[in-house]
Amino acid sequence: MSHRAEASPCGGVVMEFELENDRGRRDRRDKKAKNISGSALIYLKGPKFLIYVSGALSMWGDRMWHFAISVFLIELYGRNLLLTAVFGLVLAGSVLLLGALIGDWVDRNPRNKVAHASLFIQNISVTVCSIVLMLVFSYKNWIEQIWDGWLTVVCYTVVIILADVANLASTALTIAIQRDWIVVITGYNRGHLAGMNATMRRIDQVTNILAPLAVGQVMTLASNVVGCGFILGWNLVSLIVEFFFLSRVYRIVPALSVKPPAEEVEMAYLQRGERRRAQAQENGSGPTYLTEELSLKHHRELGFRRLQRLVSTCKDGWRAYYRQPVFLAGMGLAFLYTTVLGFDCITTGYAYTQGISGSLLSILMGVSAITGLMGTVLFTRLRKTFGLVNTGIISSCLHLACLLLCVSSVFAPGSPMDMSLLRPFIDSNSSELGGMAGQSQKHTYPLRSGANQPLLPDRSSIHWTNNTVLFDNVPTGTQPDSYISIILLFLGVITARIGLWSFDLTVTQLLQENISESERGVVNGVQSSMNYLMDLLHFIMVISAPQPEHFGYLVIISVLFIATGHTMYFMYAHKTKRKHSLDT
Repeated sequence: MSHRAEASPCGGVVMEFELENDRGRRDRRDKKAKNISGSALIYLKGPKFLIYVSGALSMWGDRMWHFAISVFLIELYGRNLLLTAVFGLVLAGSVLLLGALIGDWVDRNPRNKVAHASLFIQNISVTVCSIVLMLVFSYKNWIEQIWDGWLTVVCYTVVIILADVANLASTALTIAIQRDWIVVITGYNRGHLAGMNATMRRIDQVTNILAPLAVGQVMTLASNVVGCGFILGWNLVSLIVEFFFLSRVYRIVPALSVKPPAEEVEMAYLQRGERRRAQAQENGSGPTYLTEELSLKHHRELGFRRLQRLVSTCKDGWRAYYRQPVFLAGMGLAFLYTTVLGFDCITTGYAYTQGISGSLLSILMGVSAITGLMGTVLFTRLRKTFGLVNTGIISSCLHLACLLLCVSSVFAPGSPMDMSLLRPFIDSNSSELGGMAGQSQKHTYPLRSGANQPLLPDRSSIHWTNNTVLFDNVPTGTQPDSYISIILLFLGVITARIGLWSFDLTVTQLLQENISESERGVVNGVQSSMNYLMDLLHFIMVISAPQPEHFGYLVIISVLFIATGHTMYFMYAHKTKRKHSLDT
């Protein structure tokens, strides 16, 4: 009995101890769950997540609008790509001319005002443009009868101008957020900066595929008017959400409110202003009774000075760009824009002439998006292992190696390239040359009956999606003798995107890390101008050689431009490593 009596309290102690352990484990689990939920809540309220959401909304709207405006302009102008070409030329030309001024404006103003003004101008311009397009689509026949059709021209002009203003504001917002805010938010931590850059690029890749498909479905299932209304509503909602998120980021990151003045630029402006005032005083001696003439002369001089200041700002921006230690890396990135080796209307138009269907092209585009995402993952891994500069070297070599497949496609079986087509047609009535051209097209998938058709067919067979041209109603005719050439071409284009996006992220981060905060806007504005300039060159190349038989030459020229760009980066990397070795 005594042993049992003693065991009973011992057993109670053991049970109480086990209960306490259970309670302790439950408390630890609860604390861990609370910590996880608390950290998730902190992340969702943090600046990184808010920037990601704001960037996703902005990119989604941009992708929808760029896709839709091209379709709308073609629909309005019938079976002609003239308006679309004019629109693209205006966009490229305006950023080329005003890129430095936009960047200088970003540098000279507080960050919150720049972001809010750019956001407001962009979304309101798109909203007003959508309203104009809705009116034009709804009352097109009535508008064409007013002023002998000149009201239609006015509407087209207003649409292109508003779309161009929206693009300029989008450029300013991109420079402000992705080239400046992100650097400050990460606290100049290179690892965090690389992670945010890669995440923003992944968001861009996903929206590049999904956003045009979404608005395209709306336009296909409903109408163009409904599509305009959808874009209008999206921009108004996006404007409110992005404005709120960016304002909150500005409040919770105090470093964003601290922006050092551009002392050198300010001093340069002051010196120029003093010189102009001194010249004005020297030249201003004369009769004082001609007040009206002096007033008129003063206004003219004031306008001339403003114009001179704008020109000097552009010059200073390009000089600042040239002075940067990453100048060669930035130029190398710009040279990569002069290429036909991408999923744009040029390459897809050529694929159509080689017998590739629209459904297959859409699948290839999806695969290219996946490889682009792989490039962002590769960038983060390589940067951690080999460093940023070496990541650019590895990415360049990978990019060039994959593009060799594209070069080999030019000479592979099934390629329509013919050397004799470079000779100009002197005699328009030469039937022999016409017969030779027809025979040389035996590998070409015909668009219509006849030879020498352009890379893009007429509007009736085009279905636009995702900045790409897909073709319906594929004409029946002679199939190409071999698909080896087109397979090698797209295999090279798709795999090259891994190295391309990794290299793009490398140069982007080099620009972020090596440009002083006072010049970050203007230098990135000039970089945008260079990108647009080199992009214009590739359209000029296509205009000069528009036939499918010329596409092989365009491929070779594109690879040469890309190789030149990567060579510039190799020179930058060599300089950087040499300087680092001398310093150590």
